[in-house]
Amino acid sequence: MAVKFDKKREGVYSLDCTGYVCPHPQIYTKKMLEKIKKGDILEVTFDNPSSSESISAMCNAIGNEIIEKKADGGKFIYTIRKAA
Repeated sequence: MAVKFDKKREGVYSLDCTGYVCPHPQIYTKKMLEKIKKGDILEVTFDNPSSSESISAMCNAIGNEIIEKKADGGKFIYTIRKAA
């Protein structure tokens, strides 16, 4: 099991944390947001329901915007715009 971080296109990245439990999806999300530029988009996929709250709280605390939340067959996909 490995975390997958890919550049989908210019300014849009994907992070797959499927199979990881808290706090790992939040930690990986924070680290990847630190690597991308202001205004870039990070699409995070995870399957641990408790990570939903921790990722949302972390984004609110840092000021990043969750522009979309989707649930699809036990997986969650959050689209986050980096604010700073």
